Amino acid sequence: MRLPAEWEPQGFIQLTWPHPDTEWYDLPHVLDCYVNVAKAITRYEPLLIVCRDIAECKADMAARAFDPTPLPIRFVECPLNDTWARDHGAISVWGDCGEKCIEDFVFNGWGLKFGAWLDNQITRRMYQAQAWADQVRYIDMRPFVLEGGSIDTDGAGTLMATSECLCSVNRNEQLSREEIEAKLKAAFGLQRILWLDHGSIAGDDTDSHVDILARFCSADTIAYTSCDDPSDENYTSLKAMEKQLQTFRTPDGQPYKLVPLPLPDALYLDDYRLPASYANFLILNGAVLIPGANGPKDQIARERLQAIFPDRKVEVIDCRALLSGHGGLHCITMNYPAGW
Repeated sequence: MRLPAEWEPQGFIQLTWPHPDTEWYDLPHVLDCYVNVAKAITRYEPLLIVCRDIAECKADMAARAFDPTPLPIRFVECPLNDTWARDHGAISVWGDCGEKCIEDFVFNGWGLKFGAWLDNQITRRMYQAQAWADQVRYIDMRPFVLEGGSIDTDGAGTLMATSECLCSVNRNEQLSREEIEAKLKAAFGLQRILWLDHGSIAGDDTDSHVDILARFCSADTIAYTSCDDPSDENYTSLKAMEKQLQTFRTPDGQPYKLVPLPLPDALYLDDYRLPASYANFLILNGAVLIPGANGPKDQIARERLQAIFPDRKVEVIDCRALLSGHGGLHCITMNYPAGW
């Protein structure tokens, strides 16, 4: 098996559409954001929308003057609890002979924190509805628990993940870290795993998903969330993560090019700090979308990512509404390879 990098050619992006029974604090503004994200994605590649009811989804779009008809958008109906496609979505891998495979892991609501009995069935239902090409092979990875936001890869045999998440209670605590590592290597054809033992952002309830902390941007480049304000509650943890990233080496023994992304200015829902992060960006064919926080640091993050991705257009989308659900842009999307 080979787990591809996100910057490799993509076939389409999945969104899972919110409805009134999903756990969103401010659904109208969340739907505004989803429509803006959908518009941005379809400028670069096709979109597949998983939704409870197609008519309901299209009505949400019509209310926001968005007509999906002329765009490369497909719909699949599924019962769903929530809308975090990165975590309940299928994970795409290439087989030894170029086979297209989707791996379906257990999704249990980030360690049984939230109900996920319907979301845990979405990948199987999508396969049954032929959401992918006919030749895609379905691989049931149960009972292993894994969310897509908890892993990141260079596409060449290296995976980055946090030990806090993958080794946490109510996921795979019956397994040792060595056993978890062996399962990941077998599932994704890996040569090695870079374990981040530090790094957290206040308000995050995923147990430190790596996609809000550090991301591969190429085989030798990692962008990461940085905090330079000692008074910030995230400072100590993120500085420890930065020091550990400095010890990581590429497969040929060279230090990675590390690109710091500023921690967005603190945003709150009542007195609860929200887990904003520019590292939660989405790579598309020809573009990179950044979850904006409507602050001056948006532009700093955009400029730094544009320097990393000179051949792609880097755009900022206001994603503050998504933070009310404790997630971001990368969290609500899942990418699938070209030809799928």
